[in-house]
Amino acid sequence: MVTRREWLRLTAGAGAALAVKGITPAWAGTTTQPATLITRAIPKTGEELPVIGLGGANTFSAAAGREEFATIGEVLQALVDNGGKLFDTAAGYGASEEVAGQVAQERGISSRIWWATKVNAAGGGPGGGGGTADPAAVRNQIERSFQRLRVPVIDLIQVHNMGDPATQLPILQEYKEQGRIRYIGITTTSENQYPALEQVMRQYPIDFIGIDYAVDNRVAEERIFPLAQERGIATLIYLPFGRSRMWARIGDRPLPEWAAEFDATTWAQFMLKFVIAHPAVTVATPGTSNPSHMIDNLGGGMGRLPSPEHVRRMIEFVDALPMA
Repeated sequence: MVTRREWLRLTAGAGAALAVKGITPAWAGTTTQPATLITRAIPKTGEELPVIGLGGANTFSAAAGREEFATIGEVLQALVDNGGKLFDTAAGYGASEEVAGQVAQERGISSRIWWATKVNAAGGGPGGGGGTADPAAVRNQIERSFQRLRVPVIDLIQVHNMGDPATQLPILQEYKEQGRIRYIGITTTSENQYPALEQVMRQYPIDFIGIDYAVDNRVAEERIFPLAQERGIATLIYLPFGRSRMWARIGDRPLPEWAAEFDATTWAQFMLKFVIAHPAVTVATPGTSNPSHMIDNLGGGMGRLPSPEHVRRMIEFVDALPMA
């Protein structure tokens, strides 16, 4: 077994070329993985989505801010050419929306992307805040997302970071009823907002939530996931690598040999397979600005998933690692 760092060093050039040409890679030499991504149904409609997507924050938004159009193009191309579909961004992610929309249009792949973005005009900065949102500002931000993404219909818009759901969710519902937005939802990656999230999940007819979940961050299993299943709400997973904590904890340790029993050939696939092994999870959205990372991540959605016994063993293994 090789670490993510080693595997990417060996395959970076080839992976980027495969992504651009649309050739499905061999997924690190395994003979048991089919070259197709597992899909999960959106509970409210039954529409199927590949379980691995792409997050547009952090390194992706940084690359977009530097106007690295070729890099962004290769990552988006790697996503769609190798079976992925969902791209998750936000109005508050700097140039992420605008550059992704421009590059996707120029490459002719806009229609192959399942576009998910977020709105928050509730103050406290573009990505968060607990203030009251001005309805006109909410609509202006939504319209700006349409302009940036360059699509007539956006698949999903969520209220970002629990920002004034009483104002923003009804506006999203209006857009949904007009046919301009297909699904609506709400997000948080802060445990202290989970009680408020539960309240919204019970009170509003949302289709999605976005929440943090990782092998070393399993709080969402306790109340959020069961409620999502009860209410028929799809779940997007953010931070599946634990805000990069897990990379620091893993270091240069080799992947356990038993990871091959569920077709994980890299640490990224190990962590992503843990996440999507939970039946409440619809799509995991790891972020990256590297096409080889994108290909590696997609491998986490292929082949066998961990059994309940594997999941127990994964938790024990990770919990025994030193804290970063």
